[in-house]
Amino acid sequence: MSERPFGTRYALVAVALLVAAGCGGGEPGGEAGGGEAAPMESPVDPATAGHVSAAVTFSGTAPTTAPINMSSERVCAEKHATQPTEQSFVAGPNGGLANVFVYVREGLGDLQFPTPSAAVVLDQDGCVYDPHVLGAQVGQSLTIRNSDGILHNIKASPSENRPFNVSQPVNMDTNRSFSVPEVMIPVQCDVHSWMNAYIGVVEHPYYAVSDANGSVSLEGLPPGDYVVEAWHERYGTMSTNVTVATGQTAEISFEFTDEMAGSYVPIGAPIDLFHPDGHRGVDHP
Repeated sequence: MSERPFGTRYALVAVALLVAAGCGGGEPGGEAGGGEAAPMESPVDPATAGHVSAAVTFSGTAPTTAPINMSSERVCAEKHATQPTEQSFVAGPNGGLANVFVYVREGLGDLQFPTPSAAVVLDQDGCVYDPHVLGAQVGQSLTIRNSDGILHNIKASPSENRPFNVSQPVNMDTNRSFSVPEVMIPVQCDVHSWMNAYIGVVEHPYYAVSDANGSVSLEGLPPGDYVVEAWHERYGTMSTNVTVATGQTAEISFEFTDEMAGSYVPIGAPIDLFHPDGHRGVDHP
């Protein structure tokens, strides 16, 4: 069989492309006519939602927290009226425990939630991370901010997500995100060894960090039975079952004690990007 002349073949290809475009084949997975997919809406009906109110406390002998020597960074030292201390233990006057990440661990089933358009912010101000513990949804933008105007570097060491290590020599923002859930991701600064923070990444909006009074609110949950977990960097995790009813607020509590010091804290070994199977080193028990 003889080949078609080049001009004929070119015309046939052009016609095929026009037909494909007319059938909505211009974008993979696109709608006919080139329209964009509608943004995801929350699967929860606010009229039937309930809430969880959690109280996080500490009992026993409080650990000592070491003062931070910032004499090598005058710019940061001058931002503090008193000498700052490490943030691994922050308790309120009435026994409330701060910086505890509280989130729904089980019970949401296959519900899928929209990714928030607003970024969460991790600020570096006075050579400390603010906040010390924070949460984000999968895919949500994390803005890492340098408010000091001096060199910081931010090293995140997740075990399930891709790690990163970025430098910020001046006042600036850097944006990152995480693709899968992970509780928790440690963050530190290699320039200032005392700087550390933790990020909890979940697939839904039902998470919060306890304040100095140990208070936490999880708003707008669909009615159902849940497992809620509380994570602390020194004392590990605690979980409790709770039932949420329409329009009602369920109350739960977590009491961390000095006897829990040294408990297993869920933070995995970082992924080795150069190992063929992404080996994470020695697994935790």
